[in-house]
Amino acid sequence: MNKLAAAPWLAVRKPMQTRPRWVVTALSFLLPIALWSLVSYVPFLWHPMVEIESPGDVSYFREGVLVERELFNKELERVEAEQGDVPTGKPANPIYLPAPHEVVTAFYTAFTTEPQRRSEQWLHESLWQSIQVIFWGFLLSSIIGVPLGILAGTYDFFSRLFEPFIEFFRYLPAPAFGALAVAILGIHQAPKIAIIFIGTFFQQVLVVANTTRKLDPALLEAAQTLGAKNRSLVFRVVIPGILPDLYRDMRILLGWAWTYLIVAELIGTSSGITWFITQQARYKNFDNVFAAIMMIGLLGLIIDLILAYFGRRLFPWQPRTAHA
Repeated sequence: MNKLAAAPWLAVRKPMQTRPRWVVTALSFLLPIALWSLVSYVPFLWHPMVEIESPGDVSYFREGVLVERELFNKELERVEAEQGDVPTGKPANPIYLPAPHEVVTAFYTAFTTEPQRRSEQWLHESLWQSIQVIFWGFLLSSIIGVPLGILAGTYDFFSRLFEPFIEFFRYLPAPAFGALAVAILGIHQAPKIAIIFIGTFFQQVLVVANTTRKLDPALLEAAQTLGAKNRSLVFRVVIPGILPDLYRDMRILLGWAWTYLIVAELIGTSSGITWFITQQARYKNFDNVFAAIMMIGLLGLIIDLILAYFGRRLFPWQPRTAHA
């Protein structure tokens, strides 16, 4: 009975049933949130600071200030020895670790609270600027990278011409070109787009080339038997044959573009979600920092889910995996 009960959950290389799959998917989010909640709300797990409730006879303690537990205990012992008014406090986490309810609140207040300084922007304005950087950087990368990848995966000539240099260049960190991008393209959005381009283009060529090589050779042989020439092979066999896998590759590569966003926005003008995060961290609004970081993840996840939905509509003949 135990083996039968475990089979739907732990069957090797077999998809789970619908209900267990949704349960496990929910757990992938609930477990980190549960751990975060334990750390935030259970005092004896991880509360290395003490929030001062009453400063007592300690001159530099202030109500609501966080101090290290060792310092608080040292001052408490000193005041007790002097028979003075002892300070009181409660266990607390560092200021940079807000509780889940504070971050949830920040999801709303970050959109509704007007920026306090002229240099700051509304959160939705910052998000929109970041989305534009991602869009243009990835679009330009795809316009050039996908055709080159298909050519490299189809013809050995183009593989030998493109891939050795690309293999070398892809190990160069994209952020290293930040200063050069600013010097050439100015301080506005262009250098950010350039970093996204550099971070995704070279990987894109190699991934697309590898996907193209996985095309069933029997399809090419059948087309050649029927008299197809080079151009027909590329446009009527290779490209249609790799479209589902190519679409899936682009979804993955778009995720890479998001990972380069933070680095890209550290250069150029003071705008975008990274600037918002930096400003909020500078003024110790860490609930807004966590909310903005999570918004990036949620936005990326939503975009990926939308692309996955369209992928199922565009390629209905493809088998749906458990992951999809």
